[in-house]
Amino acid sequence: MTQKCGLVAIVGAPNAGKSTLVNALVGQKVAIVSPKAQTTRTRLMGIALHGDTQMMLVDTPGIFEPNRRLDRAMVQAAWGGAQDADLILFVVDAKAGLGAKVERIIEGLRARPEPKMLVLNKVDIAAKDKLLVHADRLTQALDFTDVLMISAETGDGLPALKERIASYLPEGPWHFPEDQVSDATDRMTAAEITREQLYLQLHAELPYATAIETEKYSERDDGSVEIHQQIKVARDSQKAIVLGKGGARLKQIGSAARAEIAKSLGCKAHLYLHVKVDPKWDEDRGLYRDIGLDWVD
Repeated sequence: MTQKCGLVAIVGAPNAGKSTLVNALVGQKVAIVSPKAQTTRTRLMGIALHGDTQMMLVDTPGIFEPNRRLDRAMVQAAWGGAQDADLILFVVDAKAGLGAKVERIIEGLRARPEPKMLVLNKVDIAAKDKLLVHADRLTQALDFTDVLMISAETGDGLPALKERIASYLPEGPWHFPEDQVSDATDRMTAAEITREQLYLQLHAELPYATAIETEKYSERDDGSVEIHQQIKVARDSQKAIVLGKGGARLKQIGSAARAEIAKSLGCKAHLYLHVKVDPKWDEDRGLYRDIGLDWVD
């Protein structure tokens, strides 16, 4: 059997469903997902298999108009994730339709030499009469090799998408063991899971500007892991939201994150959380390094 292996960059606007798509193609959760825009902050690789083909799926942050240093670093990471790709998947939210954010990405993709595939996502909840209109407008704007309509949430259209992706990838040995599903470290995975719980439990109350800093990550003699994480927020009012009355909300976040971390790592987890107010947390070079982003001037 001749092996194939290649890099697939997944780009799109915030909330297009890129992380949900990566998880669906891999067959298990490797990227955090929340209703909050810009949940994904760094390049994360999910590793999917299709027959003799290994697909290295780079889930990138949503591409948007950057305002702050963190925003600029995320957008740079998104375009950086598309470099040297064998194929670019441009994921568009078919329900939200087209707009300035989509147009901006089209302009960025126009000069790229890689094959580009258009993936209209969320077709299960999109207006059916708009799908062909969206596809027609986008294919007029850019030369796509294929147009596929899918629902990453329900799995509709995913077998055909996997088949098409595999057809573009070159022959070559697999880069990862058959059972590896992500390139993220356990330390990074644990921090991302806690951040996901923050968004899931507080997304309507808590601003986007929060971060998780891992202060300690170690394995105990019994095979369990001990993790100390600091939740960084910009203001005292945000700290009060995260803590909740008598610290109840933080306990709920910690309990849910602990269970998810244990499930992800396959071992018992001891998670210790505390909240720190740091108005300039997004100016900390070390934090950028921890979450896999480059410092952008």
